[in-house]
Parts: sequence; structure tokens; C-alpha cells
Amino acid sequence: MSIHEPVQLPDWQTAGLSLYAKTEADVERALARSQRSIEDFMALVSPAARPYLEVMAQRSHQLTVQRFGRTQQLFAPLYVSNACANECDYCGFSMSNRVRRKVLNDSELAREADFLKRQGFEHLLLVAGEAPRVAGVEYFERALRQLGPTVAQISLEVQPMATEEYRRLHRAGLHAVLVYQETYHRPTYRSHHTRGNKADYDQRLAALGRAGDAGIHRLGLGVLLGLADWRLDSLMAAYHLRYLERRCWRSRFSMSFPRLRPAEGGFQAPHPLSDADLVQLICAWRLFSPELELSLSTREPASLREHLLPLGVTSLSAGSSTRPGGYAVEPEIALEQFSIDDNRSLKDVVAAVQRLDYQPVWKDWDPHLHVELW
Repeated sequence: MSIHEPVQLPDWQTAGLSLYAKTEADVERALARSQRSIEDFMALVSPAARPYLEVMAQRSHQLTVQRFGRTQQLFAPLYVSNACANECDYCGFSMSNRVRRKVLNDSELAREADFLKRQGFEHLLLVAGEAPRVAGVEYFERALRQLGPTVAQISLEVQPMATEEYRRLHRAGLHAVLVYQETYHRPTYRSHHTRGNKADYDQRLAALGRAGDAGIHRLGLGVLLGLADWRLDSLMAAYHLRYLERRCWRSRFSMSFPRLRPAEGGFQAPHPLSDADLVQLICAWRLFSPELELSLSTREPASLREHLLPLGVTSLSAGSSTRPGGYAVEPEIALEQFSIDDNRSLKDVVAAVQRLDYQPVWKDWDPHLHVELW
């Protein structure tokens, strides 16, 4: 397969007919296997799997402890900009929303990072709206070189970039790239992304492949749960993951589970999923891909995060702010992308993790340990 072959996804309607036709017998066959195919994943996210939720949870827990131990990686999102040139109706940063825009300068970035470092964080996720003119590759390269000497890991959740741009950031110390497709259903995608570069579905879909080609160590996928049918969106993400595993075989992978939250503009999720749906989804992913890192953000309430943690989650954000300067620069100013639900302090999250007999992990990676294969 050429590394430039585009991502091939099945027809949405045809896949839906297959998924909703799955039976309890299909689920039992999937549970009986030690290695599971996409067909098995289809069964595990289908309605037919709901009676097997307890069995799925037990096996998901066992697989996670076997692969990752009783550990939880802790990270902090550091929002560096809410400037955005896209129109996305579900997002507080959308260009038409009347919020004050801010891009952190070098001094402000240092203050935010220093605050998080003093809390104990060694893994920072830099997040920004998509506005390359004010926060483009030069901005992120400078941020990586500024913060790199002080923390173990820096990841990016920003606009998709070209391969050479990702390669440039990799040389500057970038550890991971997260690009969520939001939804794999083209008509839904088109209806919610109406202006800006993000309206280009295919360009976004190909972004993680470009990042993998550039040598990025970890690639993060996810869908915005609630925009479309979560079962079908997750199935398409499974196809996307398998494609990336073949193409970017040197990289590791993670999956996130962002459920739509209230944001500026009052958008309501057209296809909300319940807590039980989220449990089923996390367990299905773990059974499908035992090596996959599963990440859960502060979008979810504290009590639910504690119940979900043993089921397959390996990475948690904590003490989060979703606005630029929200930790130390302008903590009282409302510039946020969405409202969080778990408002506990980092200290309280760490205590909860330890009560569950898990070990908080601040650092599991060092650039000096990386063997360059590209």
C-alpha cells in the first residue's frame, strides 16, 4: 500500500445496516476471541451488546491492567489561543461568536506552563483554535522550543498541517498530534462546518497520516460524540485506526471520547449518548485494541470519571481550564471553548485515583529514550 493512499471508509448507510443487524450470537463470538476484527468491534458497539455490558467491563478492566498496570497518566490542556477562522456551530471559539480573542505571547505562555509545572504536570497538551495567521507553525515551533526543556511531553491539538510542518515541529520536540475528525458522516460534517479550512473533510481526514509520515510518536483520534450516530462514527474511527496502524506503524495511537458540552452559542447535541452508551464504547475500544491509549477529559462529571477509570481509561486530564490564560494569566475571564464538568482540583483528582488503587503517572516518556526510525 502506498503511504499516500487515501483513507478508505465504508459507505455509511451500508455499514449501519450491518451494525444494527448484529445479534447476541455475534457479540458472544466477539467476546470469545482473543484478537478482534472490525466485524467484532461492530458487534461490541451494537445494541445487541447491551446485555453483555458487565462482561465487557470485566474483560476490559483485565486487559487494561494486563497491558498498562494500575496506572493513570495525568495531563493538562494548555489553551494558547481562542482565535479561529472556522465556523463550527458547536464550538465556543467559532469565528462568529462574540467572545474576546486572545493569543498567549511568550511571557504569558511561560506563566501558564510554570503554573502547571508547579502543580506537578509533565505532560502538556497545547490547544488552540484554527487561525494559522496568528498561531501557525512558527508560533508552535517557538512554543515547543520554549517549553521543551521544562516538561517531558508536549502534544498539540491545533489545526491540521502539512507533512513538512509536522516534521519541523517533530524536530522541535513535539511528542503527539491529536486531530479529531469530529464526525465521519460527510453530510453531518458539512452541515456543522460551514466556513474556513475545517470545512474540508478530506484534508482533515488525511492529517494524522501526514503527522505519522513526519515521525510524530503518538497520533490521537476521536469523534465529537453527539454530532451523529455514535455507534457508526466509532466504527468509522476503527477503520481509520486500522489504516493508520498499517501506514504509520512506528507510531503509537490514542483514542479520546469528547461528548458535546454546552458552549457559547447554545448548541445542543443532535444525537446525545447516555452514560451507559459511553461505558459500552470505552469497553468496546479496549477489547478491540488492547494497546490503544484511552483518554478521558474533564468534560465528564467527577463521579462518572471515577466509575469509567477502571474500565479501560489510561489517561486523564485534571484541574483543567479551556480558555487561554485560564490558569495564571486571566483566570477570571470567560474565553472558554466549552464548559467542563469535573471542576475538582488536581489534588482531589490525584486523591481519587489513589483511592481506586491506581498510581498517578506524571511522566512515562523522555525524548532521550526515543530511537529515531525515520
